Amino acid sequence: MNRSPLMPVEDALDQLLRMADQQALADSEVLPLDDARGRVLASDLVATLDLPPWPNSAMDGYALNLADLHRQPLRVSQKVYAGQAPDTLLPGTCARIFTGAPLPPGATCVEMQENVDVLEDGRVRFLQPLKAGQNIRAQGQENRVGDILLRAGKRLGPFELAVAAGQGLTHLHVVRRPRVALLSTGDELVEPGQPLRLGSIYNSNRVLLGHWLRELGCEVIDAGILSDRPAQTRLKLEQLHVATDLILTTGGVSAGDADCLGQVLRDNGKPLLWKLAIKPGKPLTVGHFGTVPVIGLPGNPTSALVTFGLLARPYLLRIQGVEEVMPLSFTVNSGFDWSKAGGRREYLRVKLEAGRAVLYPNQSSGVLLGATWADGLVEIPEHSTHNLGDPLRFIPFNELF
Repeated sequence: MNRSPLMPVEDALDQLLRMADQQALADSEVLPLDDARGRVLASDLVATLDLPPWPNSAMDGYALNLADLHRQPLRVSQKVYAGQAPDTLLPGTCARIFTGAPLPPGATCVEMQENVDVLEDGRVRFLQPLKAGQNIRAQGQENRVGDILLRAGKRLGPFELAVAAGQGLTHLHVVRRPRVALLSTGDELVEPGQPLRLGSIYNSNRVLLGHWLRELGCEVIDAGILSDRPAQTRLKLEQLHVATDLILTTGGVSAGDADCLGQVLRDNGKPLLWKLAIKPGKPLTVGHFGTVPVIGLPGNPTSALVTFGLLARPYLLRIQGVEEVMPLSFTVNSGFDWSKAGGRREYLRVKLEAGRAVLYPNQSSGVLLGATWADGLVEIPEHSTHNLGDPLRFIPFNELF
């Protein structure tokens, strides 16, 4: 029997992102800034205010008009604090000014207090050459009214929310949360807190993926644990696809007799992908049940972690309108030899020590503990070997999360 070739990771990702573009969420909602972290901006954020809104001092010092410098020492005619409206600068005088305070009309520069000599009578002598605009934050130096500050599709973090606050905004239009049904499959699964019978394991994937989905701005519908029976799998998918944007499953995607998801999608749905050239995580299944996308992750914890992070995560960001969905990565030196040239691209859990990637001792796809030890994943390309010190692509876990 001829075996179908394994699909390269890039091809699978390309199909997922094209599918995401077709499933992009069109609805939005308005949220207070305090509730918008992690959400995706639904429309461009356009400046309605110059920042700074007026010229202000970048230093604690003295504001003056350069045309009066030849008259020094200058009398101090006013003090200007941040938050205070200044008077027009009197000719032949200077103003004591503090950082962030509006520049008095008529002043053309600010000298820092360290370069000023205050005489006994309170007049001021300037000790260094000065130039126009010195130590002044010009009006609109950060942005002008009408500038696009943040594009639609930008994921909102503390910096972005602070930019919105700087415009005086209290609410933002964000893309609504994707509704994701999270379904665990397998007769061997037991929820934490329940008795552990012989042959069973606790369901850690539900906790891992539930938290991860919420970090990505999703509304999680916990669909529980499903036994390995095609009829029940089909019935469950029929129930879930009515009010969800994605059905995300773990387990049941291999080729065994008890692996039902792929069978149900082939018989009742629209399977798009099957086996990938990736390790861990080869038995990934993607398809549709009705009109709702289904992503079936492998059941082994590290396989679920890798495939969700590298494939499902970009899909979920893209349906929310995010363009740049791939995690940032960088090159590190290998802290190990790799003599096994496999036919699948491998992602290994590593810790960075003294600039090198050190392997977790047990790279089994069933071992999740290594993720708590590791800083991220290194990528081993297909059909390649590596020696100690060779460069490898490193993907930090904090990029995936």
